[in-house]
Amino acid sequence: MCYRWFLIGFVLLLSACASTVPEDIRKETERVVHIGEARQSPATFRGSEVRWGGTIASVRNERDATLIEIVSRRLDSDGQPYEEDRSEGRFLARAAGFLDPALYSAGREVTVRGRLDGVREEAIGEFRYTFPLVAADHVYLWPKRPPPQPAYPYDPFWYYPWYPWGWPYYQPYYPPPHHH
Repeated sequence: MCYRWFLIGFVLLLSACASTVPEDIRKETERVVHIGEARQSPATFRGSEVRWGGTIASVRNERDATLIEIVSRRLDSDGQPYEEDRSEGRFLARAAGFLDPALYSAGREVTVRGRLDGVREEAIGEFRYTFPLVAADHVYLWPKRPPPQPAYPYDPFWYYPWYPWGWPYYQPYYPPPHHH
């Protein structure tokens, strides 16, 4: 009887830990293609399946698709981009239909899975840049990360019993100044 309750509790605990990230985003592709490889020899990698992600630089809605410009980042085991200041470059993801630029806004993290569809040359400012183009089957917009917490948060219930008398001349762990 006790084992049954233990088993039920264990199953509930495991189900609570289950990831909400879609399997197609979490799962690595069979062959890893890097952005630099796709830029240099697009014909070789055309049609290859990729799972790339990063930070959205811009979003443009076309007549029947949305084009997302993404600054690539390395992905963790769930497919979420790392927060780091390095990148292999940029790529474009074309998703069928309309993606709202208010949600898919610059600075948000996204991971896409799809097939390479060649390259497209466009400008970043005045610089001409060759973007690998991904025909995205899956686009996953990551939830916003919570703001970083301080290493040692201030305890609002901490009490300094000598305040304001003696501060900063007398502290509980140091003897008072000695005068001659």
